[in-house]
Amino acid sequence: MSNGKIRFGLWYDFRNPEQWHQPADHLYREILDQIVWGEKNGFDDIWLSEHHFIDDGYLPSILPVAAAIAARTNRIRIASGVLLMPFHNPIRLAEDIATVDIISSGRFELGVGIGFKGEEFEGFGVSSKERGRRTDQALEIIRRALAGETVSFKSEFFDFRNVRVTPAPIQKPHPPIWLGGFTSAALRRAVRFGDGFTVPGANRAVYDSYVAGLREAGRSTNHIRFASGFWCLIVSDDPEKTFAEAADHIIYQANNYSVWLSAAGLQPLAPHLSDREALRKSGLLQVVDPNTAISMIRSFADVVPLTHFYSWTLPPGLPPRWAQKHLELFTSKVIPAFR
Repeated sequence: MSNGKIRFGLWYDFRNPEQWHQPADHLYREILDQIVWGEKNGFDDIWLSEHHFIDDGYLPSILPVAAAIAARTNRIRIASGVLLMPFHNPIRLAEDIATVDIISSGRFELGVGIGFKGEEFEGFGVSSKERGRRTDQALEIIRRALAGETVSFKSEFFDFRNVRVTPAPIQKPHPPIWLGGFTSAALRRAVRFGDGFTVPGANRAVYDSYVAGLREAGRSTNHIRFASGFWCLIVSDDPEKTFAEAADHIIYQANNYSVWLSAAGLQPLAPHLSDREALRKSGLLQVVDPNTAISMIRSFADVVPLTHFYSWTLPPGLPPRWAQKHLELFTSKVIPAFR
């Protein structure tokens, strides 16, 4: 079982599908208001996801939103989960990370992925075949730059000479770095560059492989940071009613991801979800009463020693106020069981 208390996080992508369109400024403002409420009511972390060129406005710019959250909160930690490294200049990104860390008084955490959507690589003029090497090199540059080094680095992708990032971040030697994934390359990257491992729906084999990798590399396993959770876990006093309200939105989200993953040659989340019954069978949307949620999270943590738990907070297209009553139930009934 997980050692110590589990941290609970809210996970947002700010998507705004046309069929359920909301004024974008209202959606952003209401999510920020919800995050402020979440900080005051027991949530520990915010996780933000990045994608580009999506019709529904999937959040393309994590750092500006992280800065907005930082300016309105005092305690909650703010993580990119994940930021797509191949599309960023590492020195410019290091400057933004340091700035957000200062605004937040040392509460930013960098979660990194290598990307998989072909349209994103085409849009940015980056070869998907380079994504692993670009990410490894960028992480080396960022770690050095945020630690206060004067960086010189020359490769097939980057050419920096005597660059020093100022101002320095609050956290030393740098804000924590999260990596994740199921591939052996992702695990090696996490062991080499990361301060924690994050992957939705993790299993014990992934956890054990990460720990073994750390030991093989001579890195400490005394304070492992491991983040995971269910795809979408919603707590409700009327699960059937809530399932019906959220179902079409999760079908939209899950089918989007499955199409993207399949196009990239990766395993989809589930076979195409044609209706609500298919969604129910997939297990991607789980709407349960508080006691069942407590049991599910405990059972998960008994197998995978979590330090951080998260689940999608807001099904795409639903307003934040829809999620509010379910979050209130989660904070009043579920989180206290783990404190």
